[in-house]
Amino acid sequence: MVDRLTVTVRFFAAARAAAGVDEDEITVEAPATVADALRAVVDRHGTGLADVLRRCSFLLDAVAVHGHQVALGDRAVLDVLPPFAGG
Repeated sequence: MVDRLTVTVRFFAAARAAAGVDEDEITVEAPATVADALRAVVDRHGTGLADVLRRCSFLLDAVAVHGHQVALGDRAVLDVLPPFAGG
């Protein structure tokens, strides 16, 4: 059984600006959820990112996340997508 999960978090647009990086690899204790991953990136990148995350949607391994209690797997990829404007 895996005790810790490694998750790649990819930031886009305003989330990228708030995090200061395009992507980050985090490690969280298993079992873990999207909420756990988000707490880890806020701990690392600060409360400015937390403000942006409140408005974001998320993809977990290219599938839309509906709720932050979705379970993470080891080597998962979590995309952070702020609202986009334009057309």
